[in-house]
Amino acid sequence: MSIEKVRNYLKKFNKDNSILEMEQSTATVQLAALALDTEEARIAKSLSFYDDDSAMIVVVAGDAKIDNKKFKQEFGFKAKMLTPEDAVKFTGHAVGGVCPFALPDNVKVFLDNSMKRFKTMFPACGSSNSAIELTLEELDKISNNKRWVDVCKI
Repeated sequence: MSIEKVRNYLKKFNKDNSILEMEQSTATVQLAALALDTEEARIAKSLSFYDDDSAMIVVVAGDAKIDNKKFKQEFGFKAKMLTPEDAVKFTGHAVGGVCPFALPDNVKVFLDNSMKRFKTMFPACGSSNSAIELTLEELDKISNNKRWVDVCKI
């Protein structure tokens, strides 16, 4: 189970007991915001894209959308989201639980500036009913962020 992989991964950072598991779904930004009683913008969406023969994750604020022009300028190729089947294949997480934790080594993570408006964000933890509240500094460290990027519009 993906959430168990994330729990084991978060042990290295003493955050495994900080995972929030809800009875209701957190599979979408709207559902996660309701379950966590927070604004949609503070949900950290982990968007998964093809990156040559691998994948990459771009974590963005819940109210942000990928700006295709900015994405291409930043990464040098057109943004193409993974299919649900490839999300599992490349990241180990199913859509609704994709997160920047416990990923294969070849999957790069980037954090988008759209989240910098907040002190803390709520990314998923590998299942469609989990999340964790992390400061931006914690998210940066725990996700193995390659770099902060500006690839969204709000």
